[in-house]
Amino acid sequence: MITYDCVVVGGGPAGATAATELARAGRSVLLLDRGGRIKPCGGAIPPRLMRDFAIPETLLVGRAVAARMIAPSDRAVDMPVDPSGAGGYVGMVDRETFDEWLRDRAASAGAERRTGTFERIVRDEDGCALVCYAETRDGPEQRVRAKAVIGADGARSRVALVALKDVEPARCVYAYHEIIRSPAASDPYFDRNRCDVFYQAAYSPDFYAWIFPHGDTASIGVGSANKGFGLRDATTRLRAHVGLDACETLRREGAPIPLRPLARWDNGRDVLVTGDAAGVVAPASGEGIYYAMVSAQHAADAVAAFLATGNPRALRQARRTFMRAHGLVFRILGIMQYFWYQNDRRRERFVAMCADRDVQQLTWHAYMNKRLIYARPLAYARIFAKDLRHLLQTAG
Repeated sequence: MITYDCVVVGGGPAGATAATELARAGRSVLLLDRGGRIKPCGGAIPPRLMRDFAIPETLLVGRAVAARMIAPSDRAVDMPVDPSGAGGYVGMVDRETFDEWLRDRAASAGAERRTGTFERIVRDEDGCALVCYAETRDGPEQRVRAKAVIGADGARSRVALVALKDVEPARCVYAYHEIIRSPAASDPYFDRNRCDVFYQAAYSPDFYAWIFPHGDTASIGVGSANKGFGLRDATTRLRAHVGLDACETLRREGAPIPLRPLARWDNGRDVLVTGDAAGVVAPASGEGIYYAMVSAQHAADAVAAFLATGNPRALRQARRTFMRAHGLVFRILGIMQYFWYQNDRRRERFVAMCADRDVQQLTWHAYMNKRLIYARPLAYARIFAKDLRHLLQTAG
């Protein structure tokens, strides 16, 4: 039986990135992906992701230069991505193409690709992990030996379920979207360069609905943590409301999206989770691609250190490093979601805040570069004062 330095379970952005990093470091890697599965995702990626992970512009299917925030009253606030007019944009990708490109890059780096569904981890006589999977639904169980295992198999990670039994699962938003054929480029009612975000209880009682342009296609969908809320029905109503109900539907996809990092990412032995499996999706925004790939870099570094030293404590550094860099942002966004998304009255105030120039500049800078502008304390003070005013008006 072949023994791999690492078996990576899941071939999305996190799994493919972890496999690439380890393969480039000279480690033997098996990338196990069940195939035929596309995550519902708006597909937005910031410029920093493209720089840090060498993503070619040819993978972009669109460039959003603005976001429109729609309040419960139907008031719309436009937020230009680059108010200076310097040409900034948010890249848009189609996950079907983007994820496959990442998996191909992992294979080119030396990772072996296999299609199969992870089932469990057992141990051989020496205590080494045996990753068990099936190539088909009713196929026989296959096994491979692994010195380390990285679980990148999504929000309802089976790797986390079997290896981190004492870790509480992350709270999730359930997302559903439909990929549709975009109206003609000449259509005056559809902007291929703008993302629309609806903060209306009619489409989501506790999160938001969206329309994200992908060039000749678009993602239109909704998210909610309310299990009883009809996501598909809400999407149908949203499409009718914006005049996109007659557009051809190309794909329908749904999945849970975690909104809080797990308290622990490793089993203290030889298993580590990353990406959605580790809960690294930003609260409030639901942004996950960048954080998945960054967390996967840290996971690959931690596994490499573990393989080099044999010390399982090295696996802890993945979560520690990620939270040191992004934990504050996650906490702030979590507070924002908890307060502002509770009802339409608060959402109305939230959208009103988005019209503020300071809010727009700092929001987009933080999104595009993944860091706060600590050199602008007066701007943060102004935002705090305005935020406090809105809070008092909402509570009044």
